[in-house]
Amino acid sequence: MSEKEVVEVSEAEIAVHWQEEGHRHPSARFIGQANMTDPGIYDRFSLEHFPECFKEYADLLTWYQYWHTTLDTSDAPCWKWFVGGKINACYNCVDRHLPAYKNKAAFIYVPEPEDEPHIALTYQELYVRVNEVATLLRDFAGLKTGDRVTLHMPMVPELPITMLACARLGVIHSEVYGGFSGRACGERIWDSGSRLLITIDGYYRSGNLLDHKEKADEAVAVAKKEGQTVDKVLVWRRHPGKYASATPMVQGRDYFMDEVLKGYAGKKVDPVSVPAEDPLFIMYTSGTTGRPKGCQHSTGGYLSYVAGTSKYIQDIHPKDVYWCLADIGWITGHSYIVYGPLALAATSVLYEGVPTYPDAGRPWRIAERLDVNIFHTAPTSIRMLRKAGPDEPKKYNYHFKHMTTVGEPIEPEVWKWYYQVVGKGEAVIVDTWWQTENGGFLCTTMPALHSMKPGSAGLGVPGIHPVIYDEEGNEIAKGAGKAGNICIQNPWPGAFQTIWGDRERYVAQYYAKYCKDQNSKDWRDWPYFAGDAAVQAADGYYRILGRVDDVINVAGHRLGTKEIESACLLVTEVAEAAVVPVVDELRGRVPEVYVALRPGYKADKKIEADVVKSIETAIGKIARPKHVYIVPDMPKTRSGKIMRRVLASLSNKGDVGDVTTLANPEVVEEIRKMVH
Repeated sequence: MSEKEVVEVSEAEIAVHWQEEGHRHPSARFIGQANMTDPGIYDRFSLEHFPECFKEYADLLTWYQYWHTTLDTSDAPCWKWFVGGKINACYNCVDRHLPAYKNKAAFIYVPEPEDEPHIALTYQELYVRVNEVATLLRDFAGLKTGDRVTLHMPMVPELPITMLACARLGVIHSEVYGGFSGRACGERIWDSGSRLLITIDGYYRSGNLLDHKEKADEAVAVAKKEGQTVDKVLVWRRHPGKYASATPMVQGRDYFMDEVLKGYAGKKVDPVSVPAEDPLFIMYTSGTTGRPKGCQHSTGGYLSYVAGTSKYIQDIHPKDVYWCLADIGWITGHSYIVYGPLALAATSVLYEGVPTYPDAGRPWRIAERLDVNIFHTAPTSIRMLRKAGPDEPKKYNYHFKHMTTVGEPIEPEVWKWYYQVVGKGEAVIVDTWWQTENGGFLCTTMPALHSMKPGSAGLGVPGIHPVIYDEEGNEIAKGAGKAGNICIQNPWPGAFQTIWGDRERYVAQYYAKYCKDQNSKDWRDWPYFAGDAAVQAADGYYRILGRVDDVINVAGHRLGTKEIESACLLVTEVAEAAVVPVVDELRGRVPEVYVALRPGYKADKKIEADVVKSIETAIGKIARPKHVYIVPDMPKTRSGKIMRRVLASLSNKGDVGDVTTLANPEVVEEIRKMVH
C-alpha cells in the first residue's frame, strides 16, 4: 500500500496492515477429552434462538425457583435475565458440590515465599470457613441482603472465602484491587455506600511483606470526607496471631478477623434465596477520572454465563488443575478464579505474589509441582516472562492441555513463544476478548472446534453476535481490510446491569452511540458499543486493535497503536513496546515509540533503526515514529500493565501526575531525562 493510498482512508475508518497469520489446529488428544465438540452449539445459540438459547448455561446451575421470563427488555438497555428465578451464588459454588467432591481441593494456595507450604482448601473446609465468616458478617457486622461491603484484599484464600460469605447472605461485595491506594479504596467505599471495610494487615510482593493496613485509615478518611461513614474495619492477618502492620488498630472500629471468628467456630447460616436479578457484586473499572465507574453485575445471569464459558471455553473438568494468574481484584479473577471455576467444582491454584519472584522459573516450578494442566494469564505477564526468562519453561516437566490469554490483544510474536515454549506445542490457546462490563468472554475460538490464529481473538462465542461499524454507523464487511468499532448486536446474561447509581452514564457511554431509537424496548435497536477497534478477516476471525481512544490520527489516517507495537516486537532484541501519540505541527499526531530490550542486549542506534524499519515494512512510512526511545524499563502498575498515559505525558512534555503507586516510579525520571 502506498503512502498516498493510506492517507485516503476515510476518517470513519481505522487503517489495517496486519499480516494474516496461518492457522494451527488443536490436537486429536485435546479434542477427545473436550467438554464441547458439537459444532451445533453455534446453531443452538443463533439469533433465531435468542434469548432462550441461554437456558443451556443457566441449566448448569441449581435454582431454588425457575424463571418465567428469560429476557425482560422493558427497561432497555438495562436488560433483566431469568426474571422470576431464585438462586444463591454461594450455594452453587460450594454446598452443592459436597456430596461428590467434599474432600477435593477447591483452591490450592501458593504463598509467594517459597519456603512457606502450599495450603489445599477442600470444598468441605471452604464450606465450613464460608459459613463461619457469613455468620460473623450477619451477627457481628450486622449485614443484611442488599447491603454493600468493600473488600481491599490481595491474593489470599480469605478473599474468595469473604466474597462467598457475602454471596451467601445476598450482600453485594465490592473488591478493590490490593495494589490500589487508600484513596482509590475510599472513593469506592463512598460510591457504593459501604459501611464495612474488610482488609488485611500485610501481604508479600516481590519478597517484601507490604504494610497494607495503613491504606485502611486513608480509605476511611477519604470516604468520610465524601459523606460515607465506615462503622467497622475487619482486618485479616497474613500470619494469624501476628500483626504485620505498623499502623495501630483503632479502638471500637478495627477488629482482627481471626480473633472475632473464634466466637463463630462451626456456626452455619443457610444461603439466602435471592432473585436472579439481585446484584452479586460491583466491580469498579480502573483508571477512570472523576466519579469511579462501578459495574453492577447480577447473580443469576452472571453466574450462568461464567459457568457456561468456564466449561466450554476454558474446558474445565472437575479432575483438572486450573491456574489463572490474574488478580481477583480484576473481573478476570471474579469470573475465572472464583465464580466460574467453583460453579464447576474445579480445583484452582491461588498464587499470592508476582510471577517472576524469586526468578522467572517460578510459574513453571508451581505448574510442575501441582501438575497444572490449564493455564490462564495476560499478554502483559507473558511478555514479562518472555523477557525475564525466555528459556525457563524448557527446564520444567509440566504439560498444559489448554492456555488462555486475556486482557489485551496479544502480538503474534509473543503468541508464538507462548504456544511453542510455554505450551510446548501441545496446548490449545484461546485468545479471549472481553471487558469488566461484559462479565465473561465475548470473542474467542472454541478450543476443540476451531483452529487458532496468532494475534486473533477468533469468532463471537456462542450467543454473542458482534458487528463492526464505522463512525457513521455503516457495517464493515468481513474481509474488507478495514477496521472500525466492534459492537455486540444482542444482550447476553453476563453483561453488567448498569453503572452503580448512574444509569445515564451507562446509557450514554455504552448504548447511545449506535442506538436506533431511544424509546425502543426492542433489543435490536440497542447495540452495545465496546469502545474497542477491531477488524474482521475473511475467515470471520476478529482481531482487536486496542481502545478506540488509542487510535492515532496521522494526517487523517487512523492508526491502531497495537499494530505498531506488534511491528516493534518483530525486532529480535525487543522485549516490550509501547506506542503513544505525540503532537506534530505538520501531521497533527504522530507515533512515538518506547522499547525495552531482552536481557543481554544493550541500547544502540542500530536497534532504533531496526525498529523504525520494521514499522515501515509492516505498516508503511505513514507510521514512521517521531522518536524511538530504548528505556531501561517501562513504567508499570503493580499488576504489570504498561502505563502508556505516563509515557504520553512525557512525550508531550506534560504533567505525569502522581506516579508513587507505580511498581517502579523511579524509572519515570530516567525516561524524562532521556526524552527532554
